[in-house]
Amino acid sequence: MKNIILIGMPGAGKSTVGVLLAKSLLMDFCDTDLIIQKQCSKALCDIINDVGISQFIAIENDIIASQAFTNCVVATGGSAVYGEEAMHNLCKESIVVYLKVTAEELSKRILNIKTRGIAMKDGTTIEELYAERAPLYEKYADITVDCTLLKPEECVDAIIEKL
Repeated sequence: MKNIILIGMPGAGKSTVGVLLAKSLLMDFCDTDLIIQKQCSKALCDIINDVGISQFIAIENDIIASQAFTNCVVATGGSAVYGEEAMHNLCKESIVVYLKVTAEELSKRILNIKTRGIAMKDGTTIEELYAERAPLYEKYADITVDCTLLKPEECVDAIIEKL
């Protein structure tokens, strides 16, 4: 089976849904944020604080571009779509699923914005970040699933139905 790549905003449920989807489809699960943290030996928020957003995005791009995924559900960081090489690598032999959630719902879900490791400039709102990233998610998506009102299990069912 092709890899399944989950993209979307922070708080969309990529990691939670990804684990459940991988179990349902008997696939492996990988989270690119965890791969980055392991390779850098730091939490995402510390990497961003230490090197800045632009350099973090470059690091994220390089690390994701160098990974080989096989029979895997991959949860990406919300900023992975900024990296062209990363997305080219992820899109190979894969189905890209955009977990779409409204900005209003994301604002309710993201309670730890400062410590979560979100690549966004100080003073930027979730709505502004959403407006910036949504066109990139749509560009790369093979399938879009609106998860705004869905529980994780319902989101998994919706993805499987569209696959």
